[in-house]
Parts: sequence; structure tokens; C-alpha cells
Amino acid sequence: MHASTLRSTTTAMRQADISRNTLETKIRVALDLDGTGISRLGTGIGFFDHMLDQVARHGMIDLTVEAAGDLHIDAHHTIEDVGITLGQALAKALGDKKGLRRYGHAYVPLDEALSRVVVDLSGRPGLVFNVPFTRATIGEFDVDLVREFFQGLVNHAGMTVHIDALRGDNSHHQAETVFKAFARALRMAVEADPLAAGAIPSTKGAL
Repeated sequence: MHASTLRSTTTAMRQADISRNTLETKIRVALDLDGTGISRLGTGIGFFDHMLDQVARHGMIDLTVEAAGDLHIDAHHTIEDVGITLGQALAKALGDKKGLRRYGHAYVPLDEALSRVVVDLSGRPGLVFNVPFTRATIGEFDVDLVREFFQGLVNHAGMTVHIDALRGDNSHHQAETVFKAFARALRMAVEADPLAAGAIPSTKGAL
């Protein structure tokens, strides 16, 4: 792994702006967890931008992603590093997680496809990924990179995510239901819990 430089700023309680620069990629992610689903995306990978737009729109997160990566090699470094940087931004924006629901879940269909995602803002990275894609590529997009994105995200957000594609024949539909379900589950998990009264949602007193 190449050495990297990391710069971060927090502009408000549930906003973050993270830049991550390596010899392979230059990534900037800015987000507002209390946004309206506005996205400004430029990764150089059309299908990936389409999936990130689902996260913004269905998660009600204002999301900016600027990425310049070594796409002349392939999309792997760019997609993994966007996941890492988005995870860092989520962790920053969530802060100590006082008063949050912590858990979220969603089922999302798209025609014949159906996916379920369950999120725990646990402070512990963990990914369970069961998505039997029916094709190896969606256009020129390698479906293996969906897992790489989520692995980078959970590792750096400190969250547990279970992703299960329950059915589907079209790999585009499968991927889209995964990203939409993740967005809806994350939206639930980061919501304020009116019964929590500012408490950290853990018997340990910390997440």
C-alpha cells in the first residue's frame, strides 16, 4: 500500500469533507447527512456514479465525490478509495453517535430483483456480502468492485453491514437494489431517535 496524505475538516455537526491522496488516486468526498439527496459526482466511471447517486437520493444525503484515479489500469483503485474516503467522511459526520437509532434495515425491489441490507453503526468494521451476480460485468463495470467499495467503506466508517441479494436475473438490477437498500438502511440508522435523549445507543457507553 502506498503512503497517503489525509486532510479532514468538519463544517458542522453532521457534515464532513475528506480528501485522500495517494500515488494511485486523488479523492475528495463531502457529505451532509441532513441533506436533500443532492449529488455532485465525478469518478470517471459512469455506472459507479449512477450507484453513488442512489446512495445520495435514497439516503437523503447531500454527496459530492471528486475522483481522479488510474483508470488507464482499471477501476479498482478508484472505487476502493472512494469507499475508503466515504467511510472516513461518514465516521467524521457521525461523531460520537449520541441520540442516533444506530440500526437500520431495508428491502428494495427493482423489477425481478430484490435486495436486503442491514446496517449497524457499531464502531466495528464488518461486511457480510452475499450477492450472486448473474454476469461478471455491467457494461464495462466489473461487478467484483461492488464488494471492494463496501469493504473499504465499512472498514473506515466503523460499521457493520449485511448485504443479501435475495433474487434477481439482471445484474444491473441486482447492483441497483443493493445500493438503494444500503441508502435506505443507512438513512434509518443515522436518524435521531426521539426516545434516546442524546444517549449513546450502547450499553458500553461508547461506539
